[in-house]
Amino acid sequence: MAKLLYQGHGSYRLQSADGRVIYVDPYAGDGYELPADFVLITHEHYDHTNLNLVRMKADGIILRAADMIEEGQYLKKTYGDFIVRAVPAYNLKHDRDACVGYVMVIDGVKVYGSGDTSRTDCMEAVLSKENIDYALLCIDGVYNMNPEEASECAAIIRANHAIPIHVAPADSQRLFDLSVAESFHAEGRLILQPGEEITLVHKD
Repeated sequence: MAKLLYQGHGSYRLQSADGRVIYVDPYAGDGYELPADFVLITHEHYDHTNLNLVRMKADGIILRAADMIEEGQYLKKTYGDFIVRAVPAYNLKHDRDACVGYVMVIDGVKVYGSGDTSRTDCMEAVLSKENIDYALLCIDGVYNMNPEEASECAAIIRANHAIPIHVAPADSQRLFDLSVAESFHAEGRLILQPGEEITLVHKD
């Protein structure tokens, strides 16, 4: 079964049952010892793009927003049974042409990573109908959603589980703030501390 390791800030690692490794928005924390099959970058801010932490496999693939938006269309890419699809992510500080969120399917489990965003039309029009198993939502309120807005978005998306990430501002040098995480409210909320790993379960 697939696993998710939260590394702190907006960074996390997915690992499939057959050992494929996907890093999303590497920045800091631990858990980068496994060579990467994929690295997914939601946007090019420094706190999402520390590729020096990651050792790529010889055939490893890095996907950035520029690879996932083509003539205004958000792309879907399939690599065996790992599927990744870009969705809109934007606000006043993040250009919608240079930022994405990702919907990923790994071992049959559907995971949504918001990237740095505010509420988008896609959340209600598309994501609410996706039967998402795990939604990872930014909540620190610095250039993205605060806990209140993220809670509202979680209610719209209706994932089986919602995980607050990007909980403390990058310039604070903290990877996590429990009090901020606890102010995020959602059905199926999971609060993960940096270094905590969970097994992912699909719910029909």
